[in-house]
Amino acid sequence: MSIKENLLELKLTIPKNVTLVAVSKTKPVPDLIEAYEAGQRVFGENKVQEMADKYQQLPKDIEWHMIGHVQSNKVKNMAAFVCLIHGVDSLGLLEEINKQALKHNRIIDCLLQLHIAAEETKFGLNEQEMIEILDSAELKDLKNIQIKGMMGMATFTDDQEQIKKEFMNLKGIFDRAKTAHSELETLSMGMSGDYRLAIECGSTMVRIGSRIFGGK
Repeated sequence: MSIKENLLELKLTIPKNVTLVAVSKTKPVPDLIEAYEAGQRVFGENKVQEMADKYQQLPKDIEWHMIGHVQSNKVKNMAAFVCLIHGVDSLGLLEEINKQALKHNRIIDCLLQLHIAAEETKFGLNEQEMIEILDSAELKDLKNIQIKGMMGMATFTDDQEQIKKEFMNLKGIFDRAKTAHSELETLSMGMSGDYRLAIECGSTMVRIGSRIFGGK
């Protein structure tokens, strides 16, 4: 099936209140154009330089999401155009994003990344670390960022019960934080293999690549 057909089929399974991020990392520009012409406007990349290169070549009404782990020294290369940064896991990174956003007179939206998986290799905060950031005096001084919600990745496993448990854990953390921080609205969890389960568990944003663009 074509990228357009994949997208149209996929959108039938995603509720209107859930944002679809088309994960376009490593995909060539013509593939993104095909998705764009099929109506897709939100694209996710995991390398800053690749995203910056694609930004230069593609229509300017695209929302670019940085979904990979972010190094502070790379923030400056995307601060002029990035719409949402998913994987923020430290106050220091928020301070750098704020600094670079200020240079461009922009407010950059961010998600705090929570570590919910059984795998040690995944990045992210625990609940207490996240609360400390949200409640910190330092955060209140950062006028050029907005924390919009949270992101998390489940363990890479076929065990649906484990994945569901991890998603429900993140939803619980999100709901608890929201009682004190009503500005939190986005819960980004779910990818090609588990997005339906993520939506059932309360996800409002899913990151899907292979189901749109095909395998590697």
